[in-house]
Amino acid sequence: MINEALPLIFAWAAGVGLGAFFFGGLWWTLRRGMSSKRPALWFFASLLVRMSILLSGMFFVAGGHWERMVVSLVGCIMARQLLMWLTPSLRRESTRPEEEKSHAAHS
Repeated sequence: MINEALPLIFAWAAGVGLGAFFFGGLWWTLRRGMSSKRPALWFFASLLVRMSILLSGMFFVAGGHWERMVVSLVGCIMARQLLMWLTPSLRRESTRPEEEKSHAAHS
């Protein structure tokens, strides 16, 4: 039983790590790219590097087992949620009450 769960636990942990790298790298890129003279280059290069590492890592961890791939993906999504919680400036905020009133007044 433990021998069967161990690869899944490893896949989940690897997914969390890969997700933290991917979404942490996105956060870092946004901060650096917005003040850069060449933001498109930053965003494109970052996307290529982050996506290459994420996909390579997930395929390596899965080792041909779809169950490990799914668990790794769940870990990656959990890392995203954790980073969204830790960095409130990146959360999508709903419109503020003041904005809703001004929108209603213009309609």
